[in-house]
Amino acid sequence: MTSGIHIVILGLSITSSWGNGHATTYRGLVRELAARGHRVTFLERDVPWYRDNRDCKAPEGCETILYATLEELYDSHAALVRDADAVIVGSYVPDGIAVGDWVQATAKGLPAFYDIDTPVTLAALAGQGTGYLAARQISGYGLYLSFTGGPTLRKLERTYGSPMARALYCSADPTVHGPEPAEAEWALGYLGTYSPDRQPVLDRLLVQAAHALPDQRFVVAGPQYPADIAWPDNVERIEHLPPGEHRRFYNAQSLTLNVTRADMVRAGWSPSVRLFEAACCGTPIISDPWDGLDSLFRPGREILVARDTADVVNALRDMTPEAIKALGHRARTRVLAAHTAAHRAAELESYLAEAMARRRAAPARAPRQTVATARA
Repeated sequence: MTSGIHIVILGLSITSSWGNGHATTYRGLVRELAARGHRVTFLERDVPWYRDNRDCKAPEGCETILYATLEELYDSHAALVRDADAVIVGSYVPDGIAVGDWVQATAKGLPAFYDIDTPVTLAALAGQGTGYLAARQISGYGLYLSFTGGPTLRKLERTYGSPMARALYCSADPTVHGPEPAEAEWALGYLGTYSPDRQPVLDRLLVQAAHALPDQRFVVAGPQYPADIAWPDNVERIEHLPPGEHRRFYNAQSLTLNVTRADMVRAGWSPSVRLFEAACCGTPIISDPWDGLDSLFRPGREILVARDTADVVNALRDMTPEAIKALGHRARTRVLAAHTAAHRAAELESYLAEAMARRRAAPARAPRQTVATARA
């Protein structure tokens, strides 16, 4: 792509990281897109839970516009969407199906979908459906960007009719995440919002390890954990940790734990943003196993894989400080070589160029007519 284009993103949230990992992904991506000469406008639904927990009111690299209702979106921002070179709708956008229909009917440029929750989305589409994407819409998005790679991309194209599905993984931001001198406050920590399907794994790999090692300190950071969870005395709880504190948090751990949601384990090739952030800090990682993990980090050299409590306990007891440090250094080297926000912006740029070329070469198709189209 030889010159900058205008990209409009309608995403869950870029201004607040409260209870979601979308914000940090979007922040790094738009900053690096701007650095590559592109203009980015981010449209975010103004909802109370993000309004009350905004930790980045003016993200670098984009113009951020808040809208209160669908009617305001349709009435005030139709020209913006119509004239953009590419319009990307993100997963979990409130009223995302209505938003998607409107974008596909309104945008003259390339309509795309960015699924930061692909396995969850596909599991929902196979059942009761989602509020942010209908299966019928997938063929209408000229590009489907997915946090999940591997066989899922073929499924999106062959089963759901996506013209072009590509992996756009999460990433780390080296301007935010990096090593820093710190004494280890915790032997093992975990950062993540509560999820019922992750909790049994967290219990097996951290809580039970804490019971087995009462002389070591552990920490779990993240919101929405039920009040009735019985944490061991040596497990510290942090309710919410803003992105600005993630670096210090990771650097204060000897090892950090990565736990993957069940749908993403089944799909494979679904790295968490925390995986890359921790590695970028040089913090060694213990992860639950899933297909595709070894395509990102070399097990035993750049990451540890734990299937049960004993694997975690043995690592905490037996690894020397030198071995732990070397593991973290190798993981950081891998991230800096392939998994930064700058890498993702370059990948997105190439995907958009390819999808736009395909769109120009394809026969014209009539826009989908919706109630919103008439309003626009």
